[in-house]
Amino acid sequence: MSTGTTSRHPGDQNDQWVITLVCNDRPGIVNAVSAAVLAARGNITELQQFANAEGRFFLRLQVETEADRPEIEQALTPLGAELDADWQLDVVGRPVRTLVLASKAAHCLNDLLFRQHSGWLPVQIPLVLANHPDLGDLARFYGVPLEHHPVTPETKPDFERRVLEAVAEHDIELVVLARYMQILSPELCEALAGRAINIHHSFLPGFKGANPYRQAHERGVKLIGATAHFVTSDLDEGPIIEQNVVRVDHTRSPKQLVAIGQDEESRTLTQAVKLYAENRVLLDGARTIIFR
Repeated sequence: MSTGTTSRHPGDQNDQWVITLVCNDRPGIVNAVSAAVLAARGNITELQQFANAEGRFFLRLQVETEADRPEIEQALTPLGAELDADWQLDVVGRPVRTLVLASKAAHCLNDLLFRQHSGWLPVQIPLVLANHPDLGDLARFYGVPLEHHPVTPETKPDFERRVLEAVAEHDIELVVLARYMQILSPELCEALAGRAINIHHSFLPGFKGANPYRQAHERGVKLIGATAHFVTSDLDEGPIIEQNVVRVDHTRSPKQLVAIGQDEESRTLTQAVKLYAENRVLLDGARTIIFR
């Protein structure tokens, strides 16, 4: 089914646009898209494409044009229908409305808030929801309210309802689990499918449970890293968006390994959020296509 999605008011003006498109592969797609862009008085400034082994075609391009959104959509809509494509039109650099879930660990939340504040990360974070109050001062330092809702087996449904309320209330496009140490229910995972990102250390599936870095130290690991992925009902097994590793050796103490690991978690999560916010992440079944 052909679809076109938009995240900005039709009357808004902008001269830099990003278009993503997914459809079955066939000859002439890039030529057809280029013709549509030309019809909208556009100039392609960036273009990346990929066709997988199953015959699916993925495309991301950035366009300069004086045309407004209705004119661009008018050029793209017939093409989307002809290709039976899922396509999206968005403004380059538009801050993506993002809800953050947190617990006690500060490093990931701090990095997200700092980089939003510095302008490096194109997101707008209106709210943090947390199951502990510990990070309230950190969030308030950056001018972002934090709601604390204790989560127990009895109150977990209430918290998850509040997540969905916040998504609707703030028109949230992305939910980020910034070391939120609770498992989301299958129902919430389904409601947030394709728009929720989690981070975990790279030891999984090994070194589960408490003190993974102490377990890693005892086993003499040589690489520490982190994985950012989409949230699914399969715990920590969603489509991977970004991964990073750093080499360590026997001289590192468990405390040092924790510090190194937290740096990698912060860096990897923020990179994944930036890729998503820039429309550079396209889902391909159980994996992702990343256009850097």
